[in-house]
Amino acid sequence: MDITELSRGLDTIWVILTAAMILLMEGGFALLEAGFVRQKNAVSIIMKVFVDIAFGALVFFAIGFALMYGKDAGGLFGTTGFFMEGDLTHLNFDISIDTYWFFQCAFVIAAISIVSGAVAERIHFRAYILFTIMMTGFIYPVSGHWIWSANGWLAKLGMIDFAGSAAIHALGGFAALAAAIFLGPRIGKFGPDGKTNIVPPSNLPLASVGAFILWFGWFGFNSGSTLSATNGSIGHIAVTTMLASAAGCAACILFTIFRYQKADPPMVINGALAGLVGITAGCAYVSHAAAIVIGVISGVAMVLASERLEKRRVDDPVGAFAVHGVSGTIGTLAVGLFALPDTAAHKGLFYGGGWYLLGVQALGLLVVSVWGFALTWGGLQLIQWFKPVRVTRDEELIGLDVGIHGVPAYSQEPDFLDVDKLRSQP
Repeated sequence: MDITELSRGLDTIWVILTAAMILLMEGGFALLEAGFVRQKNAVSIIMKVFVDIAFGALVFFAIGFALMYGKDAGGLFGTTGFFMEGDLTHLNFDISIDTYWFFQCAFVIAAISIVSGAVAERIHFRAYILFTIMMTGFIYPVSGHWIWSANGWLAKLGMIDFAGSAAIHALGGFAALAAAIFLGPRIGKFGPDGKTNIVPPSNLPLASVGAFILWFGWFGFNSGSTLSATNGSIGHIAVTTMLASAAGCAACILFTIFRYQKADPPMVINGALAGLVGITAGCAYVSHAAAIVIGVISGVAMVLASERLEKRRVDDPVGAFAVHGVSGTIGTLAVGLFALPDTAAHKGLFYGGGWYLLGVQALGLLVVSVWGFALTWGGLQLIQWFKPVRVTRDEELIGLDVGIHGVPAYSQEPDFLDVDKLRSQP
C-alpha cells in the first residue's frame, strides 16, 4: 500500500468516526430535551428524534444532497446527484462521495434537531414529519449550498463558516424561533396578566447527561470538518472548541449568580452549548484567547436572549433560539473580527483585514437567518392548510405521550388520564 492509499484510508476512517460522533449527539438532544420538558411529553421528544434521523437521512439522500452539493446553478442550488446518482465529479475530495455524504447527513440531522426543542410539548407528530421533510430536503440544503458549495454565491464572496455557526445553528435557531411563534406558547405558560409561569423541567440530571453527550459529539462536529485525519489544525480546533464551551459555561455560572443570586442549572447547561455553537464557525481560524472571548459573549447573550423571549411571550421550552440562533449569530460575526492571518482568504478586522470579511459574514448571516425564519413560517402555514400543526387542547393537557403516541414514558404517572381535572387548568 502506497502513502496515498494509506492517507485516503485514514481520512475515511476519521470522517466516518467523527460522523458517528455527530450522530451520537442525537442521543444528547433526546436526553436534553426530555429532561427539560414535563414527563408527560418525554416519549414525544424521543419520537421526534427518530423522525429526525430516519426521515432526515432518507430525504437528504434523495433530494437534499443534490441541492446542496450537485453541479451549481448560478450559485443558488445544485442540479445533479439526486439519489446519489448522476454527475458528482466536481466534488474532488480525498474521501469517497459516500463517505462525504455520510458526514453531511449527520449535519442535516443536527440542523432539524434544533427545531425539535422549540416546538416541544405542542406540535402534532404528523405535522413535524412533514416539516422535517421540508427542512432536510429543501430549506437547509439550499442555504447550505450558498455557504459550503464551492460555487455557492456566499462562498464566492468569501464567507467563512468552518463547521456551521451560520449554515446549521443560525439557520436552525431562526427556524426554531419562527416555529415557536407560529405555534404559540404552551397552555398556562403565560398568565392573562402577562406573568410568566415557570414550567419546571422533569429531570435536570437527564438533561445534563444529554448536554455532556452533545459536548462530546461536538469535537466530531468541529474537528471532523477537516475531512482529513492528517490535517495539522485538528489539535487547534479541539482546543478552541474546549475553551469556548468552558468559557460559555463558566460565564453562565458567574452571570446567573450575579443576576439571580444563584447559579441557574438550565442556564448553565445551555451556557456550555452556547459556547460550542459560538466557536463552530471560527474554531480553525481564531486564537485560544479569542475562543474564550467568543464563549463568554455567547454564554451571557444566551441568558439575556432567553429573558427577552419570555418578555415577548415567546415559548421556547429548551432555549433553542437563544442557544443556536443567538450564539450562531455571535460566532459567525466573530470570524470577521478574530480570523487570524494566514488561516483564511481574508483576515479579521482586529488583525488588519479591514471590514470586508465582517461585511460578508454579516450579509451571509442575515440572508441565512431570514431564509430559515421565512421558509419555516411559510412551510408550517402550508402544512396547516392540510393538517393541524398544533395538537388539541385535550391532547396537550394529557400530554403528547398518551394523547398522540398512546403510551406514557413512565409506568406510574399520577392522574395522566384525569382529563376533567386537567381541563380545569387555565
